[in-house]
Amino acid sequence: MLIGVLLMTVLFDELWNYSDPAGTEATFRALLADPPAEADDSWRAQLVTQIARTQGLQREFDDARATLAELEPRLGSDDVARVRWLLERGRVENSSGDRDGAKPFFLDAWELAAPESLDFYAVDAAHMLGIVEAGDDAMEWNRRALARAVASTDPMARRWRGTLANNIGWTLYDQGDYEGALAHFEEALVFRREQGKEDPIRIAEWCVAKAKRVLGRVEEALATQRELQVRAEASGAPDGFISEEIAECLLALGRTEEAAPHFARAYELLSEDPWLADAEPERLQRLKHLGEGAPPAAPR
Repeated sequence: MLIGVLLMTVLFDELWNYSDPAGTEATFRALLADPPAEADDSWRAQLVTQIARTQGLQREFDDARATLAELEPRLGSDDVARVRWLLERGRVENSSGDRDGAKPFFLDAWELAAPESLDFYAVDAAHMLGIVEAGDDAMEWNRRALARAVASTDPMARRWRGTLANNIGWTLYDQGDYEGALAHFEEALVFRREQGKEDPIRIAEWCVAKAKRVLGRVEEALATQRELQVRAEASGAPDGFISEEIAECLLALGRTEEAAPHFARAYELLSEDPWLADAEPERLQRLKHLGEGAPPAAPR
């Protein structure tokens, strides 16, 4: 049975739907309740760590902590299960807003995953340290993660290359180095096209176009974002971030009235994102005001 083969190679990870963590939780719980005959303790423990991750993505942080706390005494000496437990324990703290509390878990995961056979988890740990650290420290962890992913013979570890190039790009973007950010976004796009999955490719193209807008290549950026919008709509997944960028491009070109409905559409879609509502309420208010025809403000 195909599902059993996937499960026994721990590729239940392939069953993840990050846009539907509640649905993924239900899938994982059903698998845990009716596992294949060959399932061992490590398999079960790893699956439970992913159930905790679905809870964290639903912002059910206390439930995620409880799931991991219940699992901890049963981890035994299995390094893979333990490193995954550490990663998810750190992600819960980071997602709940406690970056400092997350760091020790990610550092422990990095050290535990030092052997080459655990490259995938080592890269994940370094990537998360790049998220919870700031400035030069964040950049160092991202570069360390990317170097390990590029050097690895593990195909799963090498799949991190696009994510890490993207993360380095955003660190440079936040530092105001837009040329450097663009170079890394373009590198990420190469990796994403190599992997061949449409959604990550579209996100990478969006990042490239955003950097081009900020660098003054607005017409070029607008053309890309319009193409991305057509593809997103055709897939049945309208994207508020694309609408936002189209609006910003039009605003930069002085086409304020034309930009307004795109700002309104961006607000309609992005205001449904609970994370964005918590993290960037001013951004949403700006979209709302510009969508209502308020005087233009500084572009993002």
